[in-house]
Amino acid sequence: YRVQMSGLAEALRTDDVAEAVVGSQAALALVQWTGASRQRLTVPWTQIGSHEDLAAFADTVETDPRIWRNFSTAIGEALTLSAALFDDAPVCARRVIDVSGDGVSNEGLEPRTTHMLLAQRGVTVNALVIEDATAGDLTGYFYENVITGPGAFVVTADGYADYPLRMRQKLLREVIQT
Repeated sequence: YRVQMSGLAEALRTDDVAEAVVGSQAALALVQWTGASRQRLTVPWTQIGSHEDLAAFADTVETDPRIWRNFSTAIGEALTLSAALFDDAPVCARRVIDVSGDGVSNEGLEPRTTHMLLAQRGVTVNALVIEDATAGDLTGYFYENVITGPGAFVVTADGYADYPLRMRQKLLREVIQT
């Protein structure tokens, strides 16, 4: 968890990502999720209009305390909650959910069952997968079951140490997409 939060904050602070996020006037939020009954918006929608806004958001992400430990993985529920959060989001040109994960969904709704809802709401889902030698083809699983929408993609980190670099690449790809 800490590697993911620090890696996301680090990626948001890099010059190229910061320029792209501020330039696009993006709105960002953070959801923590795990098992079927455990999803929560922990950093509310924040309109990023300046580098100071982005720095404050990155600081909040980096220090966001972990709520749950050692529970199942319910990607479908995380996608459902995240899609609903767009009802309270500032007006956006694009609606994108970023899923970061190191395992397959093993509880609750199958992620594919959310694709129609996501399409109806105009939401694209991209993913950053943290591969582990024991997990099998997690990247393939996310391609087939999790990502959806126009231009959806998966970025793969080769372990946790690779996460910050891959998050930076993923964020750049998302914010420079037209």
